Amino acid sequence: MQKRVIWMAIYLLVLLWSVSNPKDMFTWWLEAIPALIALPILFFSRKNFPLTTLAYALILVHCCVLFVGARYTYAEVPLFDWLAQVMGSERNNYDKVGHFAQGFIPVILAREIFIRQQVMQIGAWCQFLAVCFVLAFSAFYELIEWWVAVASGENAEAFLGTQGYVWDTQSDMFLALIGGVCGILLLSKLHNKQIAAKMSPKHASV
Repeated sequence: MQKRVIWMAIYLLVLLWSVSNPKDMFTWWLEAIPALIALPILFFSRKNFPLTTLAYALILVHCCVLFVGARYTYAEVPLFDWLAQVMGSERNNYDKVGHFAQGFIPVILAREIFIRQQVMQIGAWCQFLAVCFVLAFSAFYELIEWWVAVASGENAEAFLGTQGYVWDTQSDMFLALIGGVCGILLLSKLHNKQIAAKMSPKHASV
């Protein structure tokens, strides 16, 4: 209970900060909507399918990444403007952090659902298909960006965040792929322990 209160407080504080003075309100909605949708889904699924502590923590981090990008737009996050100047670059690369997170975090959620719903057992195929899932998800998100851009015209330029980089779409998907692989390599052991605890008879009877 205490963890849920802390996580909810962090979520709401970052949300309120993000929406208090956004660069552009239309772009804010486009960027923040996945994080806004996540909250009711997690709330209503918490009894029938409570996730591991690791999965909840990663989702919170991802929501914060989205809220930061929504406030400033991904091309104008101040810290990454400063980093670009230090590195002698003209491009703000905060969007690349977001796309890395788009692989690193959902890959854990995907493998948790695969394992706990007994779609697959823990092993190489589970890892491989979890990474395939995040790559497919990243590609689908790029399609959504395309559809939004077509529907809204110039209003979606900040949402796309290409900043004139011709290979932006491909690099976004590549970073999601790298994020997914890194998530598997770094977090699988910890995740397996937490999944085992969730699936134990003692936990199921509580």
